[in-house]
Amino acid sequence: MSGGVRTSRLAASAADRATRPAAGRIASAAGRAASHAGQAAVELVALLPLLVALALAVLQALAAGVAAELAGHAAQSGAVALAEGRDGEAAARAALPGWSRSRLTVAVHGTRVEVRVTPPSLLPGAGERLAASAAADAGAQP
Repeated sequence: MSGGVRTSRLAASAADRATRPAAGRIASAAGRAASHAGQAAVELVALLPLLVALALAVLQALAAGVAAELAGHAAQSGAVALAEGRDGEAAARAALPGWSRSRLTVAVHGTRVEVRVTPPSLLPGAGERLAASAAADAGAQP
């Protein structure tokens, strides 16, 4: 009987040794997963300034596009007003929303209306570089 007890103890000890390395492997895999989760957070924080800069660039491009549309609309409105015998500059200014009127330059030369709209910008000087110009002609001079 003592041989049977010794065999079962040996079997239990062998089984215990077989499970220990597996438990160690699981623990080390969990540790690696935790370190990767931390690395992802660090990478996200490192990319945030780039994402913010990209978002600002997209917004600046959209503002430049809006300025181009507004300039064309104001020039057309001014030319129509000239064709009807009204003040082209006043019509061009009235055709724009309030926020853009302070960024508007209108020049009337005979029957031609030239408009320049500077978009709002977050970077100094970027608005001037992205300013949109448009011109419209009311037809032949009387």
